[in-house]
Amino acid sequence: MKHDTIADVFSALKNREAMGRRTALVPASSLGAAILGIMKEKGYVGDFQLTNRQKHYEVGLAGKINDCNAVRPRFAVKRDEFIKWEKRFLPANDVGILILSTSRGVMDHQRAKQEGLGGQLLGFVY
Repeated sequence: MKHDTIADVFSALKNREAMGRRTALVPASSLGAAILGIMKEKGYVGDFQLTNRQKHYEVGLAGKINDCNAVRPRFAVKRDEFIKWEKRFLPANDVGILILSTSRGVMDHQRAKQEGLGGQLLGFVY
């Protein structure tokens, strides 16, 4: 039984990437689609589309994911605390992204920083 859809998305991508595969099946959800959209925008994954049964996304992998994971508990990140969380979850400055749920939707930490928003930390990718 699956309980955490965000963790399922990240673990499916990470496992298939480690096996050297070119595609991955990820459970379909609106939050998962938003996360995949951010990862596509940043170049970590290729195109994704719903499968025939509408329960999974078929995601093209770009071979650029070293690590990705969901963050539990979902820490509240203030708009001036991004450096603290970057140091905790990312390997170096300007390497990788933190994915946040903000009042204006799901976005990466760089965009949230530009817009002056904080939010709930969902996961990281590098």
